[in-house]
Amino acid sequence: MRQIVAISLVSLFLAGCSAFGVRSGYEQPGYEVVERLDEAVELRRYDARLAAEATVGGADTEGEEDSAFRLLFNYISGANETAAEIAMTAPVETAEASAEIAMTAPVESARSADGSTRMRFFLPSAYDADTAPKPSDPRVSLVTLPAQSQAVLRFTGFGGEAVVEEKTRELLAALEGSAWRPASEPVAMFYDPPWTIPFLRRNEVSVVVARSEQRG
Repeated sequence: MRQIVAISLVSLFLAGCSAFGVRSGYEQPGYEVVERLDEAVELRRYDARLAAEATVGGADTEGEEDSAFRLLFNYISGANETAAEIAMTAPVETAEASAEIAMTAPVESARSADGSTRMRFFLPSAYDADTAPKPSDPRVSLVTLPAQSQAVLRFTGFGGEAVVEEKTRELLAALEGSAWRPASEPVAMFYDPPWTIPFLRRNEVSVVVARSEQRG
C-alpha cells in the first residue's frame, strides 16, 4: 500500500513545545458533516477550494518536506506576482509589488509511491483562481479542488510518520463495509502552530470518497 507520510509544522521546525497554541487566527475551509461512520470518523462535504501546491523530491531525496513547506511559505509571504487592479483587503496586506497572503489552516501533505512530497496551503476564501496572486516560483502552482466528500479521522498529539500511517489504516478500515469507498490517496492535515501543546493539537487524516455503487 502506498505510504502516506505526515509533515507538520512541528516536525519541520520544532521537536517540542512549551506554550499554549492558538489556531483561531487562521481561516479554515468550511464544510458540512453529513454522516458519522463511527466515533472517530466523520463524512464531510466541502465546497470547491483554492490551494497553492508544491511537489518536490523523490525516492532518493531528503528534506523534501521542508523544501515544499518553504516554497509555499515563501509564496504566501510575498513570492508572487500581482496585478495593479487587485484590491488587497484584510486579512491580506500589500508589500511593495507583491501581496502578503494570510496563512490558513490546515496544511495538507501527502507522499507518493516515488517518495515525492506534495503539500498544499489553502488560500483565504476571498481569493479565487482569477484573483489569487500568481506564484513567482514555477515550482508552486495554484489548484482548484472541486466540491467533494471526504472521510476524515481526527486525532491529537504529534503527527509523526508512524502515527499518521496508523491513523490512515484506521480510516480506511472504517470505510470497509460502509456505503463509501476511497476515491483518492489519503492525505494528512495539520491545523496548529508549532508551539501548541500536544493534547490540544488538531491533526487529521482524510480521503476523498464516493458512494460504493459508483464507478469511475
